[in-house]
Amino acid sequence: MNQPAAHTCLAAAVVVHAGRVLIVRRSYRERFLPGAWGVPCGKLDRGESAESGALRELKEETGLLGAIVAHTGSTGFLSDYQGRRVHNHQENFIVRPLTLDVVLPSPDQAHRWARPAELAEAGVDAYNLEVIRQALGGRLDAVGLRAMTARYGHFAPAPFSSPKSVPERRVRQDRRPATVESWAADPHARRHRS
Repeated sequence: MNQPAAHTCLAAAVVVHAGRVLIVRRSYRERFLPGAWGVPCGKLDRGESAESGALRELKEETGLLGAIVAHTGSTGFLSDYQGRRVHNHQENFIVRPLTLDVVLPSPDQAHRWARPAELAEAGVDAYNLEVIRQALGGRLDAVGLRAMTARYGHFAPAPFSSPKSVPERRVRQDRRPATVESWAADPHARRHRS
């Protein structure tokens, strides 16, 4: 019996730091793409924005806090789940890490900070390569990374390593941002919240 197709919304974080992209190997116990290398990504919770979902998935999958730099586009793919065809729509973002200590949820996972030109040989699948290529302005090499940096600005070190280090007096109750990470990464917003 054919069931109607389902639709799923996802968000992905293409994390760029020091000329490298963060890739993560999925646990071998996962039902979907066990052991695959790719960027942190996952399903959005009900009512969650794609930006918040990308940062939440980054935190859940790597332990890192991040700041959205830019929305780089959308991608999609079909999958099968429990006998049902699923249309997956994914929003992709370039993210600047606010912390750098990667902590993976499963001991059989791995991570790597790879140069764009090393991604294919590192085992990243074609779909994730396309997501990263989209984020880097259509290229998977140093030229693409330079073009992306020129377009979105310099990826300077984060002003705060943790949301806990944000001065409490600057975050007023009635004007608290949706995520402290996004506020901490935006010096312009910090000046106007004092």
